[in-house]
Formats: sequence, structure tokens, C-alpha cells
Amino acid sequence: MLPPELPPLPALTRAEGQLIDSYLEVLDLLGRINPAHGTATYSGLRAAQALVRKSADLRDALTLMHNRGESELHTETLVRALRVLDGERRARRVTVPPQESV
Repeated sequence: MLPPELPPLPALTRAEGQLIDSYLEVLDLLGRINPAHGTATYSGLRAAQALVRKSADLRDALTLMHNRGESELHTETLVRALRVLDGERRARRVTVPPQESV
């Protein structure tokens, strides 16, 4: 049995795609650093080191958009892209879990 097919990714400019990719990479790294979810200091350290580079990638994507005259974010389209790419689950790793599950 095959898993259900994901909805198609919305059409994005190259810069928007870079923004989404970089944002999700930063989220993943922050999730690995989060002491509420992490299991080892070494993996947190490695994630913190990588965060510097990925944050620069995120900055560069936003700079590129700004320089191209893309002054507004198309929130609905970007939210759809984040959902298709499992952004909600990935963002939950950045938060502190509810008290009853600690």
C-alpha cells in the first residue's frame, strides 16, 4: 500500500523557494538544539554550529527577494508550501512541550 500522495507544492519564485528551504533548515537545527527535545550535548553543539551558516542562507534569501523588488511575502502561498513540506511538525520541535508530557 502506497502512502497518500501529498498535495503539489505551490508555484514559488526561486528566492521564495530558497526562503522556505532555509527557514525549514533553521527550524530543524533549532529543534535539535532545544533542550526540551534534545538528547545529547554534542548533537546540539553541531546543530548550533550549523545554525550560523543556515541563518546566513536565510538572510541571503530574504536579501535576494528584497533586491529583486519582492517587498511583500505572499503568506498564503508560503504557508501552503510550509504545510506540504511538513513545517508544522518541524516547528513543534522548537517549542516547549505541554507540562503533562514532560
